[in-house]
Amino acid sequence: MCMSTARVAVASAVRRELSSEVTTATLKADTAGSRPAVSWFARRSGSILVLLALLVGLALLSLAIGSNLLPFRDVIAALQGEGTVEARRVVLDQRLPRLVLAIIVGAALAVAGALMQALTRNPLADPGILGVNAGASLAVVTAVAVIGNTSIWFYLWFALAGAALASAAVFILGGAASRHTSPSRLVLAGVAFSMAVTSFVQLVIISDQKVFNEFRFWSAGSLEFRSWSIIGAVILFIVAGLILALWSAPALNALALGDETGAALGINVKALRITVLLSITLLAGAATAAVGPIMFVGLGVPYLVRALVGPDVRWVLPLSLLAGPVFFLVADVLARVVVMPQEIQTGIMTALLGGPVFVAIIQRSTGRLLV
Repeated sequence: MCMSTARVAVASAVRRELSSEVTTATLKADTAGSRPAVSWFARRSGSILVLLALLVGLALLSLAIGSNLLPFRDVIAALQGEGTVEARRVVLDQRLPRLVLAIIVGAALAVAGALMQALTRNPLADPGILGVNAGASLAVVTAVAVIGNTSIWFYLWFALAGAALASAAVFILGGAASRHTSPSRLVLAGVAFSMAVTSFVQLVIISDQKVFNEFRFWSAGSLEFRSWSIIGAVILFIVAGLILALWSAPALNALALGDETGAALGINVKALRITVLLSITLLAGAATAAVGPIMFVGLGVPYLVRALVGPDVRWVLPLSLLAGPVFFLVADVLARVVVMPQEIQTGIMTALLGGPVFVAIIQRSTGRLLV
């Protein structure tokens, strides 16, 4: 009875401390730079409305822009099953699957990045830390070298399997299931594994010209030639990952003050870590398998969202869910416009956009350029 009372007392004290720290952080953020206090709820709600409006506008733009420009009225008519046969074919069979996949992948990568940053308590963490990109690359390279099949559908399943196996390897090496593990140990395990796998991938592609030619297009990240079948193959993995992510959000907030604090609040830290890592694997693995490695979305988007609405994971996740597709659609539209009537890979455009944006954010927040 005494032990139970003591535990309740400790948990209550920690809850008060957590509430105090969150309140203090919010007040500091609201009053920074002598600004008038602004309701966090109003700011976050407003951000959601703005992102939704941007998403709708970019979706229409994505359906209208391509090698064959279509007026918006033709796009809307095609969506309603009207208009010319050619317009319906372009919109419904080519651009609509691409749009849906861009939204799904952008959301998956951004949420996976937000989870990784919350889990490791590192604002510069990326889903690639789990070895997802390296594992998918290894699987694709090995499959092309051994089997020789180069279809997108073939890439999808091998990349998904490679991403899952790589995450499991990092999970074991980092001791994620151990009671005494730490986020830094997981990060080091992921970096070491990715370096080793990447070295092997490079060795294979420089020794086989065919593998090199096929791999360089996949590794750039692209939405070209993706059909409804690709979406159908990955959608269940991504939905499952999103459900796990949203379910984990409240517990991740408590974990922000450390594993000991989370445990004192009644959180099963080990189970939470496993759940979050599984969610990241499902999200990032399925996204990478569908379109290839994509830069910046998993790192920069949740970073910017957190800067906008604060560190509360319960808000960071849904806002990342919207901001990821918005950024990815901007990159995809620009990739089709810059060299019209041709286009460049969307993954290249995300890197071109994300690099300068991220450097500007760091420079503004620190007052100096980090190199």
